[in-house]
Amino acid sequence: MLLSGGSGRRLWPLSNAARSKQFLRILRNPHGEMESMVQRVWRQLGAAGLKDQCTIVTGTLQADTIRRQLGDEVQLLVEPESRDTYPAIALAAAYLHSVRRVAADEAVIVLPVDPYVDDLFFEKLKELETMLSRTSADLGLVGVTPTYPSTKYGYIVPEVSEDAEASGFFEAAEGARAYGRVASFHEKPAEAVASRLIEERKALWNCGVFAFRLGYMAERIRQAGLPFQYEKLIEDYRRLPKTSFDFEVVETCGNIAMMVYDGYWKDLGTWNTLTEEMGVAQIGKGTVSPDSRNTHLINEIHIPVTVLGLSNIVVAVSPDGILVTDKEASPRLKELLEGVQSPMYVEYDWGTSRVLDYERIDENNEIVTTRLTVAAGKRTDAECAPKRETVWTIVSGRGEALLDGVSQAVGRGSVLRISAKQQVSFEAFEDSELIEIQTGSPSREEGAQRRSYPLGSAVI
Repeated sequence: MLLSGGSGRRLWPLSNAARSKQFLRILRNPHGEMESMVQRVWRQLGAAGLKDQCTIVTGTLQADTIRRQLGDEVQLLVEPESRDTYPAIALAAAYLHSVRRVAADEAVIVLPVDPYVDDLFFEKLKELETMLSRTSADLGLVGVTPTYPSTKYGYIVPEVSEDAEASGFFEAAEGARAYGRVASFHEKPAEAVASRLIEERKALWNCGVFAFRLGYMAERIRQAGLPFQYEKLIEDYRRLPKTSFDFEVVETCGNIAMMVYDGYWKDLGTWNTLTEEMGVAQIGKGTVSPDSRNTHLINEIHIPVTVLGLSNIVVAVSPDGILVTDKEASPRLKELLEGVQSPMYVEYDWGTSRVLDYERIDENNEIVTTRLTVAAGKRTDAECAPKRETVWTIVSGRGEALLDGVSQAVGRGSVLRISAKQQVSFEAFEDSELIEIQTGSPSREEGAQRRSYPLGSAVI
């Protein structure tokens, strides 16, 4: 089970609620093409022969983007609402039990959809079921050696003993200590506590991987007074505590085993760590002067950006805003951004939506200009704007507009006027581009995802 969530604030302005960091195409694949983190992980799972066994758990805002990047054949489990990793994993377990009819003694492995690891990592995942069997553990974790006392990760404290078997460690074929029992687990401790755990107790970072028998999660969910039937759990989803799996389960489980992973593992959650692995210093239109050392420019708009004489910085530009940051300071970005901004650029299974211009006339009127692209054979979601007038201009392509159930053939140069309260959708017969202009009451009042736009902004 792959977990895909996140609000996208650490890599703002490229990431947002609908396009979190795992969807940014800023990594190079072996063929030199740009790919996203989720595409990289999906490719590695395929190479390890694990892709067909995978289901991705995500929210409604990210489902379309996943299908667009990975294909319609990917198995998705969509949460009714975002409630952190514990509810997501509980729902996934109930889905496996009720819908997929998975046996209680089957091993389930949960991991984030965006780890930056080498291919060996996915081969090691195949050993987790053996680890659960040999240690008789209820829960299995994967740990890596920390490089500094970070407060972003959970810390796994292994049992230590002169006798490897007494401490729960079992040897791999090459003689290395492969599996071990866990003495304690500490989720995101303070820096001083993290330092002590590393120095005194040889603690490891938790990689965000959880392994368990399906029956174990069934028992945990029933003990919490919740149903383990998938349909009933969806109905009761709001009753689940909005908390992480680490806090709710790992810290309270007394029978945990761990696997030590000594391959390459990195969290690309901030601009400074991401740019270390991008493989290219500039993406998009602009110029970086030769004396700007260790500087990265990522520009998603058509206006050129010039960086002159500035080193060790990141300049990121998107329809959502502009960021100029020192690399070492970039982890503080989430603290600086206040509130949740609605995305200006969103990917759907039918195409994309990009806000070109926004103007607030007064408290009751705004004008929003949006560029829509619709792929051949796809249809936009049927939408209604009860408080706004809409004009569609077909810039390229051709297709069929469905206005209040009445179809109309449209093509390049066609103009379609949509009155308030009319429902409209567009099916593309070939790749098409539309310019949409909406005028009327502020769109955020109606709560529609594609119609909620903030004012443009910049963070320096």
